[in-house]
Amino acid sequence: MNQAKESINIDGMNGLERALKRVGDVVGAIFLMIVLSPAFLYIYIRQKWNASGPVIYSQERIGKGGKPFRIYKFRTMVVNAEKDGVPQLEQEDDPRLTEFGKVLRKHHLDELPQIWNVLKGEMSFVGYRPERQFFIDKIMERNPDYQLLYQSVPGVTSMATIQNGYTDTMDKMLRRLDMDLDYLKHRSLWVDAQIIFKTLFNI
Repeated sequence: MNQAKESINIDGMNGLERALKRVGDVVGAIFLMIVLSPAFLYIYIRQKWNASGPVIYSQERIGKGGKPFRIYKFRTMVVNAEKDGVPQLEQEDDPRLTEFGKVLRKHHLDELPQIWNVLKGEMSFVGYRPERQFFIDKIMERNPDYQLLYQSVPGVTSMATIQNGYTDTMDKMLRRLDMDLDYLKHRSLWVDAQIIFKTLFNI
């Protein structure tokens, strides 16, 4: 049954649109890495000055085709935030956040290092948010359609990210899945442009 679901193509984009989307991702990533380099430097220095531990935080997520990759973020939490080794959902006002981490999280600046993921082709600027296998397994117990998302590359932002906020409950994760599947079915370059605009306005 799982294989049958994986073979169902619900992607609203054709091959040409996907190729243009990738070109836009590469050009946009290079441009942003240059333009935002002062911001990267400032955040790096500020993190080093105010908190211990690494500035960049990486974590395994599941991307296109169900393949794992390392996602990058500016660290916003204390070191060893998951001491017991059990993955925990992030919350908007998470007590594990550092003071500067709260600022980064509030303005979504912690996501900036994912521009590197976009340049590498592991992510796109627009697409479903990649999740950890631990939570994917829990989601698929409730809705196995999650695996349909593997048809596309995950993204830095999405309409679900804008409207659904931080997914700190399973209900929110399932609602986000419904929105991500709807995006996949109806996505286009124009839809992507609207989501990017709304994201910039949100920030």
